[in-house]
Amino acid sequence: MKAVYLSKPWEISIMEREKPVPQPGEALIRIMSAGICGSDIGAFRGTNGLVTYPRTIGHELAGIIEEIPADNKKGLKVGDKVILDPYIYCGDCYPCSIGRTNCCTSLQVLGVHREGGMAEYFCHPADMLIKMPDDMSWTDAAMAEPLTISLHGIHRGGLKAGEYCAIIGAGPIGLVAGMVAEAYGAHAILLDLVQERLDFAKKLGIEYVINSKEENPEERIREITGGVMAQQVMECSGANAAVRSTLDYVSHAGRITLTGWPKTETSLPTDIITRKEIDIRGARTSANEFEEAIDMICSKKVDMAKILTKTITIGEAPETIRDIEKNPSLYMKVVVTM
Repeated sequence: MKAVYLSKPWEISIMEREKPVPQPGEALIRIMSAGICGSDIGAFRGTNGLVTYPRTIGHELAGIIEEIPADNKKGLKVGDKVILDPYIYCGDCYPCSIGRTNCCTSLQVLGVHREGGMAEYFCHPADMLIKMPDDMSWTDAAMAEPLTISLHGIHRGGLKAGEYCAIIGAGPIGLVAGMVAEAYGAHAILLDLVQERLDFAKKLGIEYVINSKEENPEERIREITGGVMAQQVMECSGANAAVRSTLDYVSHAGRITLTGWPKTETSLPTDIITRKEIDIRGARTSANEFEEAIDMICSKKVDMAKILTKTITIGEAPETIRDIEKNPSLYMKVVVTM
């Protein structure tokens, strides 16, 4: 079978590998679609410190069950169309015991800590498969996982209808978070330095956009919110300056969710946190959000197809990944179809 393979940073190719054999508790999936994520680009560059090499990449996956244990908990069967939850947890540690499996102390992510699924076949735990609606497209299915990341950041902040949600970073996660906020009946305010991305955000239905290079974001948010500031701020860029700015954009008694991963430590003035009594919450990957993501996609509450740049074949994946690394502004989401 074909697989997209990183032998080491900057060396990516299509490798012929043996078709995998499922272990006890696993299902064999014929992969039909796989999204290319920013973390895959980081793995290609060698800037994702969690990735080990050599590595098959890919964690945004959907396919058809070819083999599965008959006694699987979800009652899935051969021929079912499924989306794969790529976050493998132990089930025994404290976070797992309270349902926050994304915080597992030994969490393993497909394509990062262990082999990914950008391949023609893949084996995955049977209880970590989510059945797809029959009429859901393979392209949409591959974009369910990115939607869960945005959903998780919004959920961690407890966003409510009528509130203002300032989102920093107009990449795929930030754009989708803006669409989720609007779908929840909140007012999204998206901030970025690139006007083209902000123009695109307006086409997606995001209510307010701010070019942080051209205007004062704090003053503009104050104007939009009538002086209250944003009840939730979601940081999606991972830039240290952006993390620091969340304290200025958030309301008194507001919430901050940190989805971006800064490369270095950010210094924060704790007096502002105390004075405003801000809740600051990490937002890592997702947990139990796939069903909502599927519903939002199929109902068009969040139209993920609007951020799809193009679909490609598996043979085109290595060159496309090289081009995304060189020209990131030309891409939002790319889906590999098998």
